[in-house]
Amino acid sequence: MTSQLLRGLPRTKVLASSLLPCKQHQSQPGAIPHQPASRWPSLRLNCHSRRYNTTPVLHSYILTPPQVNSILKANEYSFKVPEFDGKNLSSVMGFESNQLPANAPIEDRRSAATCLQTRGMLLGVFDGHAGCACAQALSERLFYYIAVSLLPHNTLCELEAAVEAGRALSPILQWHKHPNDYFNREAQNLYFNSLRTYWQELIDLTSPGEVPDTREALLNAFKRLDNDLSLEAQVGDPNAFLHYWVLRVAFSGATACVAHVDGSDMFIANAGDARAVLGVQEEDGSFTAHTLSNDHNAQNEDEVARIRDEHPATERKTVIRQERLLGLLMPFRAFGDVKFKWGIELQKRVLESGPDQLHENEHTKFIPPNYHTPPYLTAEPEITYHKLRPQDRFLVIGSDGLWETLHRQEVVRIVGEFLTGVHQRQPLKVGGYRVTLGQMQGLLEERKARASTSFEDQNSATHLMRHAVGNNEFGTIDHERLSKMLSLPEELARMYRDDITIIIAQFNPHVIESQSQDGQP
Repeated sequence: MTSQLLRGLPRTKVLASSLLPCKQHQSQPGAIPHQPASRWPSLRLNCHSRRYNTTPVLHSYILTPPQVNSILKANEYSFKVPEFDGKNLSSVMGFESNQLPANAPIEDRRSAATCLQTRGMLLGVFDGHAGCACAQALSERLFYYIAVSLLPHNTLCELEAAVEAGRALSPILQWHKHPNDYFNREAQNLYFNSLRTYWQELIDLTSPGEVPDTREALLNAFKRLDNDLSLEAQVGDPNAFLHYWVLRVAFSGATACVAHVDGSDMFIANAGDARAVLGVQEEDGSFTAHTLSNDHNAQNEDEVARIRDEHPATERKTVIRQERLLGLLMPFRAFGDVKFKWGIELQKRVLESGPDQLHENEHTKFIPPNYHTPPYLTAEPEITYHKLRPQDRFLVIGSDGLWETLHRQEVVRIVGEFLTGVHQRQPLKVGGYRVTLGQMQGLLEERKARASTSFEDQNSATHLMRHAVGNNEFGTIDHERLSKMLSLPEELARMYRDDITIIIAQFNPHVIESQSQDGQP
């Protein structure tokens, strides 16, 4: 039967039922169309301006301000939590999000939903690599696994009884999706059957009256979905499209950073190098960044030690090379990526029984070097808890494409000024550049003029994205630079920046303060 449970999705774009790469979320108006360049199909080979500053001359075009706005706003979305009886009872006032592609098609995904059983809100950013299939699957499925993990035993039993009796199921999620976000209708039955198997096991493992622990629920949901992605690829499917799809999902990969906010309790579950940062307003009105997640990559000494401890001493020099897992993969935790999890024989067996299209993909046939003691990769999240306070004004979740261009403190300042409408004048920074007094006066006049017009965006995520792409060496938006970055042809765009996905949730300090005074969780 088609699941009523999964029908809580809006009418959105549907994945084409052909064996083609994922469709792009949104074309870029004003951008110059080019044929996509052949790319090494591996794994987050980060190619950013800091490492490619000797790239040949760019053949870009100066876009008009309306064209720039059209590109930047194409994927923006906002949601305001409804007020009841004139009073907003939620600690989350609403959220705004946006995406800007660099890859063609974009490999990032985003999701936002309200858990209808608990009223908690889920927000997530998923950064794909080696294709967009895994990130797409996470954007559709992970929140269901989390929501089911949070359900009490009796509610799980009611769900199972309704399915057994063929009765309609009440949705457990209310999705908040951009019209360009889509989901894979062909896979809904497969997804539902795997989810049902999971809740059946939860029924056996829990007891009546038992209250789920949020930290444990997030941990179990991440690990179980990654296990199901792997199992579905091993088992395959009689339907040719689904067989190819589950293999594409498993052989691609994605990081995930998810926030669950329920009252003043906020949990961040992170696997990979997306990041969650809290904007805290100080007494003087300025904003301070409080990081709520750790990047799982070579810059994290604890992660490096963890991976080396999980493998023999003989692999100490090969398990991490050139700041990549086995010399290939930049994030050290991710969903999918079975090439870093399965044994060699299992990989060969699955590929031999797979469709011909899979054999044509050089990436899937490639065995990582020094591959001796898998698994090398995990989707187990690192979970952080934070008790919201009235001074905690907003949360920014972003893919690494954001954090590679802006420091977290700059991100929080930009968003804080946008939401409050108040500029915190910082000392004008000129870096190591020699600037004459005349040039300094010009910069100060430019900043003064910009202060009256900088809030032209209605969406905080769009405003932040404008800064991420268009900031110059002085920390101000340079329209010429912004125009050139947005008009780069597809084969060059990825060399200068990554896909950028941003979700900004704004908190209600009055509700948080009243909950604290009442002693509510």
